[in-house]
Amino acid sequence: MGFEQHAINCLRRLSMPRWRGVLDEWMESALGRKATLAYRVNRAWYERPLYYKGNRRSVVGDGAAVAIPSFTKRLDWELEWGIFLCKAGRDIPAAKAREHIGGYVIFNDFSARDIQAKEMAGRLGPAKGKDFDGGNAIGPALVTPDEIPDPYNLAMRARINSEEVSYGHTRGMRWSFEEMIAYVSRGETLFPGEFFGSGTGTIPESGKNRRCCGLEMGRYLKAGDKVELHVERIGTLTNLIVAQQ
Repeated sequence: MGFEQHAINCLRRLSMPRWRGVLDEWMESALGRKATLAYRVNRAWYERPLYYKGNRRSVVGDGAAVAIPSFTKRLDWELEWGIFLCKAGRDIPAAKAREHIGGYVIFNDFSARDIQAKEMAGRLGPAKGKDFDGGNAIGPALVTPDEIPDPYNLAMRARINSEEVSYGHTRGMRWSFEEMIAYVSRGETLFPGEFFGSGTGTIPESGKNRRCCGLEMGRYLKAGDKVELHVERIGTLTNLIVAQQ
């Protein structure tokens, strides 16, 4: 969950009545972010990079069909990117963490938002909100670091049925991959082939109408939708949403 704007938007959507979220956005425009309830409630996010561990067996690639789980009415896309590690390490300093990055990819972290909200109301999760077959789409190719001079200067876009619905940018990461690696490797050995997702790439410039997941806009996926995520210098990840069989 490396992008500050996404963390703030999701807290307003999931943890506040609609009117309170709107008022909180107005407070931010008038007095700045630090004056808002979302900032105060979200203080733990600013202290360390927060993350969860997903199911490695639910990964699909570019061009794969993703079935809507039978238990959700709010299947969501998330415009993310990610890294694969290329060497092992423990207690890795942030200053040396880039040496462990083997390449960059695009990541669509499909999410069952109605289920996620119920689970996280119990202060645990996400579980079934994220864990289902095809829930982690990764691709279209692993782009090595020598091909990307500045990984934190890449435009991000999502299209649904050829309509651009999201705009983000990697510069919006409050927590870098290097900081994530340093934190996760504390007292824990990381291995080649492990994957880190960035979190949803919403930035302030996304505005209200081009945020980087449906939760932030109240828009969800349906069978027949084609979802395309594009990250500059990496390519386009495409998946087709189908009905549960």
